[in-house]
Amino acid sequence: MINVRLDYLLVDRRMKLKDLADATGLAMNNLSILKTNKARAIRFSTLNSLCKALDCTPGDLLEYIPDEGGNS
Repeated sequence: MINVRLDYLLVDRRMKLKDLADATGLAMNNLSILKTNKARAIRFSTLNSLCKALDCTPGDLLEYIPDEGGNS
């Protein structure tokens, strides 16, 4: 499973979701979907905008969590 760590990065940077939306030009509802880990996909352009606004790398934003059953 891929976990989006957007909520942790926002707290770490003392930033609200609205501030991030303003900084990236991304819609609040799309950011909310990412923040709550309900996204099924992410565009590289979105990932690039988030990394630029949050001053982070994709590895800071995305986390791989192995499935408990060991199957991919």
